[in-house]
Amino acid sequence: MTDPLAAPTLEHFADLQVDVGTPEVLGQGPAGLRRVVPIHGGSAQGQGWRARVLPGGSDFQLIASDTLSILDARYGLETEAGERIYVRNHAVRAASAETMAALLRGEPVDPARIYFRCVPRFEAAAPALQWIHERVFVGVGVRHPSQVVMRFFALG
Repeated sequence: MTDPLAAPTLEHFADLQVDVGTPEVLGQGPAGLRRVVPIHGGSAQGQGWRARVLPGGSDFQLIASDTLSILDARYGLETEAGERIYVRNHAVRAASAETMAALLRGEPVDPARIYFRCVPRFEAAAPALQWIHERVFVGVGVRHPSQVVMRFFALG
């Protein structure tokens, strides 16, 4: 008999390369510094499918402290079959103050020095993709100066 409270397994869903632009700094508010990073495009690959990241999305960032950023990215994917997927990805990025400062300046930083975890959610109209509404996804990421690379997993 299977333990219903056993730790879930991770099933690879997709690898994404998201091309990003220069952050627009909105200013310091009561919760922290607000920035918006434009999403220009990119690509995604999963088991038996490929997609492009549609330009026009954004990553809404809250720099909550000198060691913590809370990210809320929203963008679209279009598969090679023409199916469209809306992505909303909530992420936490944490590092030492020195590492985070370098990252925020747009400098290359060793990914091993940054905790970057995310919880993406997807919406799709295509009948073949309806199953993605019935799963929970998690992911890991790496921030490069002009690109974010992520790997998403479905919890099994």
